[in-house]
Amino acid sequence: MSDLFDYDAELRLHNEVFRAAARVGSHDRVLDIGCGTGQSTREAARAAVDGSALGVDLSVPMLERARRLSDDQGLANVTFQQADAQVHPFPPERFDLCISRFGTMFFADPVAAFTNIGRALRPAARLVLLVWQERDRNEWATAIRRSLTTASATPHGPNPFSLADPTVTEGILTAAGFAEVGFTDVREPVYYGPDSATAFDAVLRLWEVKDLLADLDDATAEQAHARLRTTLDAHNTDGGVYFDSRAWIVTARRRH
Repeated sequence: MSDLFDYDAELRLHNEVFRAAARVGSHDRVLDIGCGTGQSTREAARAAVDGSALGVDLSVPMLERARRLSDDQGLANVTFQQADAQVHPFPPERFDLCISRFGTMFFADPVAAFTNIGRALRPAARLVLLVWQERDRNEWATAIRRSLTTASATPHGPNPFSLADPTVTEGILTAAGFAEVGFTDVREPVYYGPDSATAFDAVLRLWEVKDLLADLDDATAEQAHARLRTTLDAHNTDGGVYFDSRAWIVTARRRH
């Protein structure tokens, strides 16, 4: 596997739900926040045959891969830009639709970030996000963490579950100038590879796992690895290694 974790494979089933919810129109100008290697941006560009898609992300390696894949697939209406969506000066009222597949949970100031994104959207433009529900509803997070450490999970500040609470998220988006905020439950498994060995290598590339293992001595790390292998073996099926997960499709419109 590449040094860049294959999120597209991990989230294949989620992506099908997300693509259907986005409902990209043929003339839409689409902004994709936290686009990573650009799968969602490319799919938006294919749907927006008379429009365009812009993907933004902080990661230079991911954007380089996104551009290569787009060139290889002959997509002429898609571009990628390194940018921090929280503060980047997007063209005002440029886009008809903003999408983000797990790319908006780490904003330091989410109200300010979504306000900035909102400025880039025309009045009544749509916002479609895919975000994780609570940690304890996501087996991929709880089971893997339990296998690596006995410490309880107490995330502070921006984290993968910062938009899990619908009341909190609706308040953020309303304060940022959005209306008609809605939530749709998504229950699809995440995929870590065709077998336990591949999944083990994939999981060790995850940033949160690296953080959990960083301060362990060799003996303790070896024990953690053994527990992780046992956990992955328990989730190995004929079709690969899967963990249960819950997410929200969040929809909204920019107020006029």
